[in-house]
Amino acid sequence: MRTISLSLVLLAACSSAGTPATPATAPAAQEAFGAPDKVLFWTPAQQLAGYRNVEKIFPTRTVAAGEPASLPSNPKSLADVKYEVEGRTYDLEGFVAHNDIVGLLVIEDGEIAYERYERGNDHESRWISFSVTKSIVSLLIGAAIADGHIESVDDPVVRYLPQLAGTSYDGVTVEHVLRMASGVEWNEDYTDPSSDIGKTARFDADEHITYLATKPRVAEPGARFNYNTGETHLVGALLRAAIGGDLSTYLSKKIWKPYGMEADAVWPTLEVGGAEHGGCCLAATLRDYGRVGQFALDNGVLQDGTAVLPKDWIERSTTPSPGYDRYGYLWWLAGPTYSAAGIFGQSIWVNPKDRVVIVTHSMWPKATGAEFSAHRSGFFQAVSAALRGAE
Repeated sequence: MRTISLSLVLLAACSSAGTPATPATAPAAQEAFGAPDKVLFWTPAQQLAGYRNVEKIFPTRTVAAGEPASLPSNPKSLADVKYEVEGRTYDLEGFVAHNDIVGLLVIEDGEIAYERYERGNDHESRWISFSVTKSIVSLLIGAAIADGHIESVDDPVVRYLPQLAGTSYDGVTVEHVLRMASGVEWNEDYTDPSSDIGKTARFDADEHITYLATKPRVAEPGARFNYNTGETHLVGALLRAAIGGDLSTYLSKKIWKPYGMEADAVWPTLEVGGAEHGGCCLAATLRDYGRVGQFALDNGVLQDGTAVLPKDWIERSTTPSPGYDRYGYLWWLAGPTYSAAGIFGQSIWVNPKDRVVIVTHSMWPKATGAEFSAHRSGFFQAVSAALRGAE
């Protein structure tokens, strides 16, 4: 899984208007939370302290909440849920222990079926999302189209980022970059400091766009999927240019307030006054991430019937990319289900057929791992099946 790159994009932001917040900078605080530029290598203690205190480590922008909407509780037992990984059977407690879960939320048909917190977290704890944020930005692209800021996904990228005219991005559309299928060369090798991701980890927006402008084309736009952190940055820059403002304010206006999130979220930047990265690190409560999943499940329609997104946006967003059936418009796909997934175990899983949303806040000991993903997938499928069988 290639989402490890999105921890690095936390280091890449740019200047923008808005109201930033300044982090704590006391040496003791930095020691407790871990050095910001070493986030990939924080100890478990630093993960626990840092992931729930993002605003004390990084400059951030606030995503303001409004009047919270009801999220009714209809508790269901998960005690009998069982799943298998490599021939061994696990249950709820096995999943929580193996995947270092600090928050687990199951929403069935708009009601909380199960909610659990570990290691001192509670319903007020914000937790870093890493690349879960990409899928939220995909929702915002849909909102910008509905608002008329972006005409359609067929628009050329250079309409919004004219500095890319005359480069390999000529002929690349908004849809191409949402699918990470621009055809522009990009090396996502995290172990090689001379790779594209290694070279650009600390670039600001202007430097990043300038760098992308130098890259050659290696495939026709739309023909091939290539995971590309640079293009999550590009999507964020494109969206900021289209709406003429910062992403946090737009998220608050289009989703956070009208859908009734119960707490402010925070979005880290590289510097005070900087802009949010389109691919990383929004921090929010477990329940509010659950509401994001429910918003997607409801096709972007508010409780009063107002449509925030184009009617077919979620369907299009969860249609596989060319030559790669596991990725859509910045969403990971698995048959009829789709998910927002971030390194160290953060996830929002949506099962439209059973109308189930499952959210995890987690602190895996490493950024990615097939065994952790297998446990998560097995557990999610088992929960959904158990809820379906209980009806």
